[in-house]
Amino acid sequence: MNSLLWGMQALLAAIFLFTAAGKLFDYKQLARVMEARSKGRPIGMSRAQAAAVGLAEIAGAVAVLTPGHVDPLHRVVICAAAWLALIMVAAGIYHLRREESAVPNVVLFLLALFVIVGRWRR
Repeated sequence: MNSLLWGMQALLAAIFLFTAAGKLFDYKQLARVMEARSKGRPIGMSRAQAAAVGLAEIAGAVAVLTPGHVDPLHRVVICAAAWLALIMVAAGIYHLRREESAVPNVVLFLLALFVIVGRWRR
């Protein structure tokens, strides 16, 4: 189970690091893709807001990879996964309001929830 959890944590971190990089380093491309996906409607998020979300995602992605010998009770991992799940709730609301699919947000929320439940001390 520990190997499966580490794999899910690594997957979660990789996805969030990848998406955060787009928000931080290529906002124009992000805006073009979002506008094309929603038939020309503006993105509704400033560059500063996108950067803040990107930094929050990076913080969660790095923290979700905290090794067990640093925090034997996995409190940091649990809090980081909860943080990422909360970001996915907000992202899901954002996408639903734009009349877009929130399926990727739900999948990432469930992945974060899996990590929380798996790392919770019994």
